[in-house]
This record gives sequence, structure tokens and C-alpha cells, in this order.
Amino acid sequence: MAKVRKLFPPLKVLSLLFEILLKTTGRLPYLRFKVSNDAPATQFKYLKHSSFVHRTDEVANQTLVFHLEGALLKSCSQFPYFMLVAFEAGGLFRALFLLLLYPLVLLVGKELGLRILVFVSFVGIRKEKFRAGTAILPKFFLEDVGCEGFDIVMSFTRNVAVTGMPKIMVEGFLTDYLGIDAVVARELKEFGGYFLGLMEEKMDAGLVINQKISTQNIGLGCFRKSHDQKIFSHCKEIYLVTEAEKRTWQVLPRNRYPKPLIFHDGRLAFRPTPLAAFVMFIWLPFGFLLNITRIIIFSSFPYKLSMPLLALSGVINTVSEAEPRIASINGEEKPGGMLYVCNHRTLLDPIYVTTALMKSVSAVTYSISRFSELISPIKTVRLTRDREKDGKMMRKLLSQGDLLVCPEGTTCREPYLLRFSPLFAEMTDEIVPVAIKLEVSMFYGSTAAGLKCLDSTFHLMNPNPMCFIKILNKLPTWQTHNAGGKSRFEVANQVQNQIATALGFECTDLTRKDKYAIMAGNEGIV
Repeated sequence: MAKVRKLFPPLKVLSLLFEILLKTTGRLPYLRFKVSNDAPATQFKYLKHSSFVHRTDEVANQTLVFHLEGALLKSCSQFPYFMLVAFEAGGLFRALFLLLLYPLVLLVGKELGLRILVFVSFVGIRKEKFRAGTAILPKFFLEDVGCEGFDIVMSFTRNVAVTGMPKIMVEGFLTDYLGIDAVVARELKEFGGYFLGLMEEKMDAGLVINQKISTQNIGLGCFRKSHDQKIFSHCKEIYLVTEAEKRTWQVLPRNRYPKPLIFHDGRLAFRPTPLAAFVMFIWLPFGFLLNITRIIIFSSFPYKLSMPLLALSGVINTVSEAEPRIASINGEEKPGGMLYVCNHRTLLDPIYVTTALMKSVSAVTYSISRFSELISPIKTVRLTRDREKDGKMMRKLLSQGDLLVCPEGTTCREPYLLRFSPLFAEMTDEIVPVAIKLEVSMFYGSTAAGLKCLDSTFHLMNPNPMCFIKILNKLPTWQTHNAGGKSRFEVANQVQNQIATALGFECTDLTRKDKYAIMAGNEGIV
């Protein structure tokens, strides 16, 4: 008997290795085993992903306890999320320091490496100003969700997420975008309103276990840490997901998001993996010089010459026009200029439209920094949000020439249009809708919570910023406010719909106030 007892542990280890080997060779996606506190597992069963998803009646009254990194996200690396926190909340030098420490993170092991990532990313960050968890990270988390894991999680009516990352990083994504019932994660220690870069030792698992988890519930994920084992030991069944299996997962498409991603903030337009972050830091000095060169070209050369020069520098401006613009009706010259109405993607939209039209166009804007006004090659006038004053200013500018206005009042990065302010419809009947679509590969040229004076700099630092402009047909007279008798709201909605149709975007009723309240906690006043 003594010999048998001595032999049993190695046999148990061999049996587990055998099951994992079967899993990694592609036999079946998930490994199912019974959990018992009294005796080792002796019965193994296999269950396919499709069978799991279609067990609707069986899982309706059960709670799924899933590991965020192991069961929902396709990538196994947490580094990109901490790089986003370091860059967006801490600045350029903090992000560089984090990248330089990455080899050490790989050498010291997962738990200590995680603590290093947390410390460098969060130490000294003011808690009140930290919005990356709700304004920046959800976009990158959603783009990393695997379809297979998402199907399983969403098949349960109640879900509890377990993660090794700090709770402040993941809670906004899990609760606001996926509707997860509870999040089990460690809190960050703070002092005087600033993060210390240290996590609490214990998770807030007690309350969740008492209310959400019973012995009839199911666990899903990979469990490497002791706190994971304690939480998942309350589950009747546990399903393991291997990294080999996750490599076959498909990324969740945008049309399957439980909640549409309309607003997000931050400067980085790419997923900052270690390699991608390294390339970015190598590019930064060249990008800054390129930004200065492009500003000089915009400001110093005539439009017919600046376009090919900008193309040589990597700025691609593609223009299409529905039909030649009409400046007169029945042979009579119309007084004043055209009012160009476009959607708003970045601070440089008026300049892109100006180069597309090959003539100078004034622009009005709600929020622009003094620095941006100084370097702007076209006339830019700041609105006051006073309806009478703004209307008088726009009429004066129209009497002097063409004018461009962005009725959304703020930028929107995703394929949505915010509600158009109807003020422009009262100004003139000479209205030309303009549809703008931007593509950037490294930096976003807009921000809600950051420094707006750097908007144009970040946009022009992109290696190949591409702008697609479509000048639509001038609005027929019968669809205008003054001559056609349409209400200003009808005109605004009509123009919004035309631009959305041309771009393949979706119209919304959200406004600039909604954006800034969600992203920055203010009204967007510079």
C-alpha cells in the first residue's frame, strides 16, 4: 500500500499531462473534469464548443465564472493594456520606461511581472483623472475578444469575470460593454488621491461567491494562481482553454458587439504590442520632423503645388465629386459664398477640404487651441455657443466668401455621425454636403481629455494619413430652410443622412456634450 501511495502522485500528473496532450493535438476544444475536495478527479469527459453554446435550457439558471484573459480574450499578453495606461495616462517617458523593462518582466515570472507592469503604469497617477479604463481600454479589449469565448460567456444569463489585472482597468469594459454581473479583481492601493502602483493582496471574492457562485455553477478559463483556484473551487464543472486552442479563435466582429462602440479616446491608433511599441518609439523623431515639413507645405505653397508635395510626404488626399458645383441659378449670380457642411473626423478637416476645392475656405469651430489657430493656413473663427452671436458671425463670413462648418461640433472616430446642429440651415440656401473619411495607422489627431494643441501634430506624425473626400450634390432649393420652407431640423437631418449614406456610416442622436461627458467628464471647453 505504501508503494501505491508513493506511485499515485506521479500517475496523477501523467494523467493530466496526457489530457493536455490530447487537447493540444486538436482532438476537442475544451477539457471537462469534475472538481472534488475529497478525492482526485477520476472521470474525464469532452465537450465541443457548439454543444456548450446550445445548452441554453441547461445553463439558464447557472452562473458562469470565467477567466478574462484565459476564456474571453484571444491574446495571452497583458502588456498592450498596460502600455496604453502608461502612454495615455502617464506620458511618453513612462511608456518608454515600461518598454525597456519588458525583458525583465518576461524573466521574473507571471505574478512578479504583473506587479512590475502595474507599478510602472500606475504609480503617481491621480485617481480622479484616470479615465483610461472607461474611455480608452474598452476599444482594445473589444478588438481582442474571441468569438468562441464570447459565444460561451453570452450563453449564460449570469456571469462573473475573474482577472489578474487591476479592477479599474477592466470593470468599465466588462460591465458597460458586455453586461457582466460581477468582476472579481484586485483593487489598487492609493494615498492622497494618487495610485501607489501596488495591488491589494486579496481579491473581493467573498461577496461574489456568497451571492453569485454555488456548487451548481460552471468555471471556464485557465487557472495558474492560488486565488484563481480558490474562486473556481466553488464550481461544479471546470472547462480548460489552452493557448493552442485560442490561436484558432476568430476575432469578434464589430456588428456583434453587445453595445456599439461610438466613443473612445486616446492617441494610439494601434495595439501597442512590444514590437509595435518599439517601432513607434523609433518612428517618433522622424514623425516629428515630418509633421513640421507637412505644416510648412500646407502654409507656404499654392494648393495646386501643395497637393503633390503632400502626397510625396505620405499624405494621401483622395477627392471625388458628384457633379460640378453650381454657383448660380437661372444665370443669376447668388450673393455670398457656398456653405460647405461636412462631418468631423479631425481638426484638419477644413484644410483637407480646402485643398480638395483648390480655393481658400474659412472655417468655424467650437473648440480650438490658440496654437492651432496660429499655425492654421486658413482663416479659422471660434464660435461662442451663443446662437445670435454665432449666427451673425457665420453670415458675415458667408458674405465674404465660402465657409465650412462641422455641425457635429466635435470629432467622432468610429463609423457614426453625431446629431447635426441645425444653425447652419438658417444661414443660406447654398448648402453643399461634404463627406470625409480618415484612415490613420499610428496616432489619432483628436482627443477629448488630452491637450488639444497637439491634435494636428499627432495627426501629421502618422506615416501615411489618408483622407477620402466626397463632395456631394448641392442641396436642392426645395429642401432648404429659407427658400424651400423646410424646418431647420429637417434640413440638418437631411444633410446628416446624405453624408452618412455616402460614407456607409450610421446616424445617431448623440451630441458633443454626450461625448465629453462620457470621455472627459466636462463640456469640451478649451
